[in-house]
Amino acid sequence: MAKVQYHYFYVLECADGSLYTGYTVDVTKRVEVHNAGRGAKYTRAHRPVSLLAYAQFETKHEAMRAEYKFKQLSRDEKDQLLALASRSSMEEALQELIQETPDK
Repeated sequence: MAKVQYHYFYVLECADGSLYTGYTVDVTKRVEVHNAGRGAKYTRAHRPVSLLAYAQFETKHEAMRAEYKFKQLSRDEKDQLLALASRSSMEEALQELIQETPDK
């Protein structure tokens, strides 16, 4: 029986308060890599990072689409979405966003 591999979109808060988003198949390991200085160039200069939220998807395409949609938001909109996600789930908050904004 094949192991199901999920795909994740995640949001980190950097030491300076900035946000970083990414895609991975293992959120815990990816955050560790960022904090070890072996992650993205941006996070290497803004460590330490902490995980604010993540959402699980069945396909890489869905996870990357969620990341794209999130990146199109203003900082205020991102903060509102993250606050909503803290009360429900990131998946539910993103679902509302994806349904409200069609693909460009």
